[in-house]
This record gives sequence, C-alpha cells and structure tokens, in this order.
Amino acid sequence: MLRGRSLSVTSVSGLPRWEVEELPVEDLLLFEVAWEVANKVGGIYTVIQTKAKTTADEWGENYFLIGPYFENNMKTQVEQCEPVNETVRRAVDTMNNHGCQVHFGRWLIEGSPYVVLFDIGSSAWNLDRWKGDLWEACCVGIPYHDREANDMLIFGSLTAWFLKEVTDHADGKHVIAQFHEWQAGIGLILSRARKLPIATIFTTHATLLGRYLCAANIDFYNHLDKFDIDKEAGERQIYHRYCMERASVHCAHVFTTVSEITAIEAEHMLKRKPDVITPNGLNVKKFSAVHEFQNLHAMYKARIQDFVRGHFYGHLDFDLEKTLFLFIAGRYEFSNKGADIFLESLSRLNFLLRMHKSDVTVVVFFIMPAKTNNFNVETLKGQAVRKQLWDTAHSVKEKFGKKLYDALLKGEIPDMNNILDRDDLTIMKRAIFSTQRHSLPPVTTHNMIDDATDPILSTIRRIGLFNSRTDRVKVILHPEFLSSTSPLLPMDYEEFVRGCHLGVFPSYYEPWGYTPAECTVMGIPSVTTNLSGFGCFMQEHVADPTAYGIYIVDRRFCSPDDSCNQLTKFLYGFCKQSRRQRIIQRNRTERLSDLLDWRYLVRYYQHARHLTLSRAFPDKFHMEPTAPPTTEGFKYPRPPSVPPSPSGSQASSPQSSDVEDDEDERYNEEEEAERDRLNFKSPFSLGQVPHGKKKLHGEYKN
Repeated sequence: MLRGRSLSVTSVSGLPRWEVEELPVEDLLLFEVAWEVANKVGGIYTVIQTKAKTTADEWGENYFLIGPYFENNMKTQVEQCEPVNETVRRAVDTMNNHGCQVHFGRWLIEGSPYVVLFDIGSSAWNLDRWKGDLWEACCVGIPYHDREANDMLIFGSLTAWFLKEVTDHADGKHVIAQFHEWQAGIGLILSRARKLPIATIFTTHATLLGRYLCAANIDFYNHLDKFDIDKEAGERQIYHRYCMERASVHCAHVFTTVSEITAIEAEHMLKRKPDVITPNGLNVKKFSAVHEFQNLHAMYKARIQDFVRGHFYGHLDFDLEKTLFLFIAGRYEFSNKGADIFLESLSRLNFLLRMHKSDVTVVVFFIMPAKTNNFNVETLKGQAVRKQLWDTAHSVKEKFGKKLYDALLKGEIPDMNNILDRDDLTIMKRAIFSTQRHSLPPVTTHNMIDDATDPILSTIRRIGLFNSRTDRVKVILHPEFLSSTSPLLPMDYEEFVRGCHLGVFPSYYEPWGYTPAECTVMGIPSVTTNLSGFGCFMQEHVADPTAYGIYIVDRRFCSPDDSCNQLTKFLYGFCKQSRRQRIIQRNRTERLSDLLDWRYLVRYYQHARHLTLSRAFPDKFHMEPTAPPTTEGFKYPRPPSVPPSPSGSQASSPQSSDVEDDEDERYNEEEEAERDRLNFKSPFSLGQVPHGKKKLHGEYKN
C-alpha cells in the first residue's frame, strides 16, 4: 500500500482490470527530463507532447518538464512566465544568479505543462570540470570531438544541479524524476552519485547499439545473446555513449521501456530487465458523428486524386475510383524502416496484378526526407498542366451552361451538335495536345542530390517499377515532410494519412511505431511487424488483428524472402477487397483507438511511479508486491459477422470496387461496435483535478 491506499486487480466483463489509486500528488513533485522537450528531433517528442495533457491533468501544478533551450523554439512554442511553485522558483533563481541561463514557461501544447529549459551554450565553459565529475561518478570519459555527447554532459550536469536545488528547498515534498533516453541519462547518473533524495526512473525508447546493429543489416534478434557488446560499441565509436546509457539504466530505481520486443533487446544490450513496460499512446479525439472519419477519408482522398491526375498526366489511363493509395513514412532508414522489403513486395504485387489482368491500380507514396535540390521541373509542370485543364474545362462548362439555359428558356431542346462551336472544340483539342508527354511520369518529386546511390531509387531501377502504362503499381518518392504550404502536395501529414487506404510499415527495428498507431486512431488500416512494439501490442490485445485492419508481418521467425511473400500476400488480399469491405475494415480499425488512448495507457506510468517511490523511500512509501498493470488474457474478439476478415470471402482475383458481396449484408456495424465497447475496459478515470488545474470547456467529451 501507499499511504494507506491499496492497489488491486479486479475484473470487469471478464477483462482483468488494474486499479491504480492516485498518488498523493500534493506531497510530490514530478519532473520529466528529455532532450526533446519543446525540441522536435524524433519520436520521443511525440511521446512527451501527447502524454503531457493526461499527466498535467493528474498532477496539476506539481508537474514540470526539463529540456534544452533553443531561441527559436522558445519564441514559437513556449510562453515565458514566472514559476508559481516556490521550490522551483528558488532553484531557477539560484542557478541564474550563478551565471546559468535557465528559462521557465508554459509549453504551448495541450495541457500547457510547465517547462524548465537550460541554455547549453551559456554553461559550456564548465565542460572540462563536468567531464571530471562524470569520470569520478562512473569512470566514463567523453572524447572532445563528440559534440553531441559534450552537449548532453552539459545538459545532464545542469539537470543534476537543478534537482539538487529543488531537493534542498523541497519543504517536505518528495521528488520523482523520469529521464528519457541516454541524452538525459547523465543527469540521473550525477543525481545518484551525489545521493540526492529523489526517486528516479529511466526510460529507453530504443537502445543505442540496437539501432546501429540493425542498420548494418545484421540478423539482430536471432543473435542477441551472441554479440560482444563492448566490441560492437567500440567498432562503431559509440562506446562512451553506450557506457552512459548502460550506467543510466543501472543507476535508476526503476527501469522502463516501451514494448516487450525492446525489453528483450534491453536485457541483452544493457544487462538489465525492465521493471515496467510503458507503451506509447496518443490523444484520441472521437467525433460526435460516428462515421465522420469516413467522410474525412473521402474528402482527403479526392485531394490526393487531384495530385495523381497532375503527376500522371498523359499516362492517366487508369480509373482513379479503382485506385488504392498506399504509403510509408518516417526517417530515411532504408532497412530499419522496411523500405527494402516493401519495394520487393511491390514488385511481386505488380506481377500478380498484371498476371490476373486486374483493373485495380496501386499508387504508393514514400514520404521519407532526404537531401534534395528542391522540386523537379517535370513534377511541377504536371500540376500546372492539371490546373490548366481544369480551368479550360471550367470555362467551356460555363459557355455550355449558358447556351443550354437560354435554349431551355425558349422551350427548346438544344442541338448538341451546335452547342459547342468551333472555338470551343479548338480550345479542347489544344488542351488535349498539352497533356502529351514523351517521358514516363517521374518516380521522385524532387531532384535528389545522391540520385545514383540513393537506396530507394537504386532498388526501383533494379526491380523496374518506372511508372509505365503496363505497371499496375506506381511509385512516387516524396523526399520531404508533407506541409499544407507545399506548392506540390498541399496537405498536412494527418490529412494525407486520412486520404490514403493503407499505411505500410514493415520495419525491422521499431521499438514502438507511432506511424501505424496514428493510422489506427484515424481509422486507416496499416501493416506492421512482430518486431515493432506496436505490432506486439496489437497481437497481445486483438484476437484477429487482420480483421481490424492491422496486418502483422512475421520478421522474427521467417527468412526475409518468406516475410516478403507474406507482405505481398497481405497487399494482394487488400487489393481484392470491395469498397464495402474496406469501409467495414476502417470502422473496425478506428474502434481500436481506445487501446492507444493515453487515458488508458497512462496507468503503466502510474505503476512505475508507485514502484520507484517504494524503492527510493521505503520507510515512507510501501507498495505491496503485485503484478504490473496488464490486460493479459483479454483480446478484442474475432468479429462474428461475415466476412470474419475482409479477405476471407474474396474471389481469387481483384474485383471492381463497386461490386458488393452479398454476405457483407450480414455485417452489423452497430452490434459489432457495441460488443467491442462492452469487451473493452473504459479508459482510466482521472478523477478530481488537482488544486490549481482547471478543466477547459469540452475536455474529455468524447
């Protein structure tokens, strides 16, 4: 128990339920330390940003985030203010008085959490002294030429200094500090070395060495117990970083990671088994109209179709209503993100669609940023031609409409042979001639700097997917993040995802996987793998993931060729679905969003905080031995309606999107949704909002 409050497991509708009593937050201060606080670098930014609202609602004025100060980020993301908490105010003032530049404010995201930001540059003159402190603490030296590691040392030293000032003036409050990734780890190491009275949690979102080894095309997961860790880290010149990461793991009271697959990796790479698995979530917002997300899909799909019309002008001999849009997005890590196996599968899919003479066309987008020299001329010309054709059609339509209107006013049926005059025909013929092109539609939208050695383009040349007329699979590489201000494809990432039919993320190394999770909450089916945290999470919670639009490729126990064949089978099966089957599947996919809601997943973090308090302050906080929060034994059931999986009742070859399967009539969306609501545990209730934190109007009205 904690302060007389018990933790228990009960059962609701057959689902084991983890009851987490609220911590006495009024007697605690919670700090989360990460390099990506108000500083977008990678996925940890999304974790912290999306979780902030739920945590701030629970902890109120006693929750603070610690990160680095960058002037531009401060101007655009943070509203500067004075600390309300006296303990934090005194710590900030003390450090500022000693020559450090510490900035305090509210991060302008949902929840508006307080942030403490350290100016690394203003304290760089202490670098040599702090290198000595780190050596005395754990015998880890940092090379002078590793600027990033030096910055992390400064950041960690400032964090430890700040936490010391906080604990010196805590006025009886206990401090919990959670450190994310090795970049924040030095603050944890120094805090423990100086015996600061704080409860510490270290969370790794991916191990350093694991990412390096997977990028080198090594059979990583089947040889976890065979690696010489020190040798591998030394050969990659990251031994000092690896030592910092490993020291952080072993110094923490509680060690957590984001998925079971990363827990296995961490146990071998970092030599400590995680105490708690803390899956990543999202802020899920439900629409008041149940099927509004389907309407958004139709709206944004039409905008993608407009882009495709321009990109493939002169070669638009396929029906856009029978065209499926697939995409892969993320960092340009060719092997780790599965772009290699995806391209090979597309080649095989193209062969199958051509062999079966399918009228289904697949347009695949690669949204992976790379070095470019801006848009290429041919791509921009395509959009200009499309716009010119639209303007021409619109002007002819206006003239046609006026003549038709005048004839009807006179009570006449106009002569259709005369309603278009010679000038109109000339304009239309010129417009048709303008669409003629003597080259194939470009594979990439930008001029690539490393065109000859680019992995995606090199693979496309090898497999021969050049967007020819006979290809049923068309490929478009967009080596830049999407933006609504782009002159080429003016859509934000969320809008683009909603307009696509399937996200494909066959990653080999993916500790969690936010891209398929984002697809899920938007009701878009996705492909993932059993080597991603998201894929393992869905296998645990959903009896038939495929029926709910989650296709999980086996990349752990299969050869690469077998995994590629399995992915091809998934893609080909998806192409065989009718329009109604895709709608059914999107409805099911969107219902899984409750599983990924922070209001449900935050309980794992709560358990970690309970555990770290009981270990750091055993005389004041005692937690009875019990299992961590889990839903083991519960899974979303296999949908009983027909088809049980939208691929289960398909013909042997793809069918037209407007052909309906009579068996689909037995599908009852309302009955299925109600059954899932009864089976799924309601999201965790945050209870009363702590003093000083008010709910905004409309919050949590889903």
